[in-house]
Amino acid sequence: MWTRVIGLVLCQAAALALAWVLVPADDWAWGLAGAALLGTYAWFVMDAVRGLRLLAWLKGELQAPMTLGSGLWGEVQDRAWRAVRLRDRALQDSEQRLQEFLAALQASPNGVVLLNAQGQIEWLNDMACRHFGLDATRDLMQHFANLVRDPVFARYYAQQNYRSDVSIPGKGHTPTHPVRLLVQVHEYGEGRKLLLSRDVTALEQAEAMRRDFVANVSHEIRTPLTVLSGFIETLQTLVLQEGERARYLALMAEQAQRMQSLVSDLLTLSRLEGSPLPVANEWVSADALLAQCLRDANTLADIVGPREQPIAVQADAGLELAGIQSELQSAMSNLLTNAVRYTPADKAIEVHLRQLAEGGAEFVVQDHGVGIAQEHLSRLTERFYRVDRSRSRDTGGTGLGLAIVKHVVQRHGAELRISSEWGQGSCFTIRFPAARVRATGLA
Repeated sequence: MWTRVIGLVLCQAAALALAWVLVPADDWAWGLAGAALLGTYAWFVMDAVRGLRLLAWLKGELQAPMTLGSGLWGEVQDRAWRAVRLRDRALQDSEQRLQEFLAALQASPNGVVLLNAQGQIEWLNDMACRHFGLDATRDLMQHFANLVRDPVFARYYAQQNYRSDVSIPGKGHTPTHPVRLLVQVHEYGEGRKLLLSRDVTALEQAEAMRRDFVANVSHEIRTPLTVLSGFIETLQTLVLQEGERARYLALMAEQAQRMQSLVSDLLTLSRLEGSPLPVANEWVSADALLAQCLRDANTLADIVGPREQPIAVQADAGLELAGIQSELQSAMSNLLTNAVRYTPADKAIEVHLRQLAEGGAEFVVQDHGVGIAQEHLSRLTERFYRVDRSRSRDTGGTGLGLAIVKHVVQRHGAELRISSEWGQGSCFTIRFPAARVRATGLA
């Protein structure tokens, strides 16, 4: 304020000085009055020009400061510029927080869709695009209910009762390759909605596997228990001759052995899933593993035959495998005993144990049995999966052997390959990586 007063005084003083020089002495009274008025007018014009410059600056984009000097307008401009800078800084901070928030939503493993009060898409992350087959650019401001046409979701969305979630098929869902999404809507703000989606395909498959597993175990155990109970009741209530009693006891022992094998395989699977991975510095002789596999196969051949199953063996001597001996033995024996179960007595089984050029090794079991149809190959390692259920039980299989093989192979960083042709036999191969194979040079 004092600057404006001083400016006015200076303008009037300059006008008075000019009048003192230019106006004759006899007209000083009028001259001085006119000079004072002119000084005031000049100051007013200059002040108005500064005010107009400030007004023009305020009406502009305020991208850079301007210089108005000191005084009222300079102070107003300075304070306005500081306010602009504070506003810009606040906007930048808000924009940064918004981008960080959107980046967090973008990184979410769940699908996130923001809907306005009309149900239009305002924003969605990449996971939601994959879940629903949407495009983050093309589908903005489109009605979500028009893009996702599933009847279950349509009813859920129309009822506006969002206290629970709903399960719907996701993008790419087919009967053979199911994709299931769990979707829930949350309301916020003034009619806005937050839609969350989660891929629960693996969870639903795991739950289905758990139900199937319990049902299969119950069925597998119930059958021999029923037989045992029947024989026990017969032995308790009937007077039998020694030959009949011995036959019944043998059948009971067979069923008991079947249950024991089932429980043993279940415990093996449980141990494989719960134990740490095998280290790569404990070496096992492949020759010893192969010798034990042949003994197990011959023992089984005597039980299911009895017969002598022709087994042709070709093995590179002196190989060692890194891993747990009991697990490797279980996997290799399972493959060979399976071949014995499903190969007729007059057909040979071929076994190869050889080192590969890149340093790895493979254990191959080739049988010449009935073979396996192509539609069954992908499911052979599932628990309790059988191509021919009645025949598997007749040969004493539990339906867990190949599941055990798969787990052992995965734990040892190896690969299980299965090839078969109906009527031509099957070939099972375990391929070990070079890091788990070494040749001792001992033949």
